[in-house]
Amino acid sequence: MSMLIMRPSQLDDFDDMMELAELSGPGFTSLPVDEGLIRKRLQASEKAFSGSPDAPQQGKFLLIMEDSETGEVAGCCAVKAGIGMNRPFFNYRIITILQSSTVVDRRFSMDALVLTNEFMGYTEVGTLFLKKEFRGGPHRAGRLAAQSRYLLMAAAPDEFGEMVLAELRGVVNPNGISPFWEGVGRCFFDMDFQEADYQSGVTDGQFIMDLMPKYPIYVDLLPPEAREVIGRCHVEGIGAMKLLEWEGFRFERVVDIFDGGPQVSTQRKNIRTIRESRVVTFELGVPEDRAKNALVSTDSLENFRTAWAKIDTRSDSVAVMDQAVFDALKIKPGHQGRIWTKE
Repeated sequence: MSMLIMRPSQLDDFDDMMELAELSGPGFTSLPVDEGLIRKRLQASEKAFSGSPDAPQQGKFLLIMEDSETGEVAGCCAVKAGIGMNRPFFNYRIITILQSSTVVDRRFSMDALVLTNEFMGYTEVGTLFLKKEFRGGPHRAGRLAAQSRYLLMAAAPDEFGEMVLAELRGVVNPNGISPFWEGVGRCFFDMDFQEADYQSGVTDGQFIMDLMPKYPIYVDLLPPEAREVIGRCHVEGIGAMKLLEWEGFRFERVVDIFDGGPQVSTQRKNIRTIRESRVVTFELGVPEDRAKNALVSTDSLENFRTAWAKIDTRSDSVAVMDQAVFDALKIKPGHQGRIWTKE
């Protein structure tokens, strides 16, 4: 039986990752079309899943979605255990400034963008990308990819930060033009959005510190096209935004410095999938008609795997599922794992 599973990336996923990068299109900064960067990401992920990242809470985990029968790669997602420690993690925070004068009897407020680097040690979830044929429909691939990241955190909580954030791609047109970049970034960087985006991925970010404005940028002084997209996500990211909000993430008036896309965050312990999941022992059997649809995972860092499955929860600590699920997860009856069920 064919199933979609999430598994740790491998070095021989290189060609598939390059294809996903090509398909992701302009503005998808975490999937650059760069052979060197893709190889480094695969190497870093292999090291993270083996339990030997360069330093505590700095693992970079890349998960691949694969058809268990055909081996076709359908998409990917990632978790960076701790950001802002080896290189700055810049954003704009939107602040409100109160303007008042008793002399002329005027009192009003104005929004301004302030460059910030305040998220050191946060865990970042991102790089969620699926091929078009796997979006929507009966696959439930989007939920599988998104929630697999939280089941991974639940499996090894000491590897991840207490706070979790996600950045969503901002508004970028099919030609790769970002209205926010044209109204803000270009004024300070004197380069195209695509070049700045690329440099952000391949350098240590020092050029951002060198060139970004050191003072607040008044939003009302920006072109209308730039103002209108601040905090808005790309049309293809609306589904991801809804899933993040469902998990408990909230927009805290922080946006990306390149495309103005929203950043959302929450405490790890408050993430819905983590709160509602539980550890069980998997037993072999044929789920009955009352069986539930559930996300099942191996609940261990090494050989981590997640899939949708029909299970019978005959007690709080035992889940019964058929042989096909055991084969997909590459485990045997009696294995202790984790489940999340949509009640």
